[in-house]
Amino acid sequence: MKRHLPNFLTCCNLVCGCLGIVFVLEERAIPAAYFVWAACVFDFFDGFIARWLNVASPIGKELDSLADMISFGVLPSLVMYKMLESSGSFEALPYAAFLIAVFSALRLAIFNIDETQRDNFKGLATPANTIFITSLPLIAETAGKWLYQPAVLLAITIMFSFLLVSRIDIFALKFKNFSWADNKVRFIFLGISLLLLIGLQIVAIPLIIILYIVLSLADNAISRQAVRK
Repeated sequence: MKRHLPNFLTCCNLVCGCLGIVFVLEERAIPAAYFVWAACVFDFFDGFIARWLNVASPIGKELDSLADMISFGVLPSLVMYKMLESSGSFEALPYAAFLIAVFSALRLAIFNIDETQRDNFKGLATPANTIFITSLPLIAETAGKWLYQPAVLLAITIMFSFLLVSRIDIFALKFKNFSWADNKVRFIFLGISLLLLIGLQIVAIPLIIILYIVLSLADNAISRQAVRK
């Protein structure tokens, strides 16, 4: 029974992605975002449980990628498509949103064969990208009309598509131990994220993803400087 538990959680991720897509098509951004967050939780725990119970399997790895493609590839593309469509841009521009799906597929395929991405990621993970994209409609009223400018949305689409397949080192939220020396960037990230959520609530979500990227870049720069010394 326990060997099927990780795959069950992966299927829950997939179902959340499908339900999120339904709400996006119905132009109900808040329920869609909730299902994205639920999919992220299931995506985290399927791998965690598989490792904890020592029941990881090739089929589980493939199923995980297929579920992620729906929840963290197709779903954010549709969110961006709807945003571009609402921006009043010319008729063909909304289809640029599907760059997110294409580059998400490339990222997932690369991740499956790249043995260097065990402790850290190369490029932005698809769940983080999806959280950022799906949070944008939620902050539209707070952010102002500038967010729905076609040029802004297109720039976000292109930039985050690039980040998905970039070779930038992005730290993973995996704790092998809880020492400050080994996890200081993670503790700093979690601490600042908590403060942002308390102070800004839902507006904090895209800022947390930007913080995640910026802290990763800063950590890389500090590590390179330490190596030179």
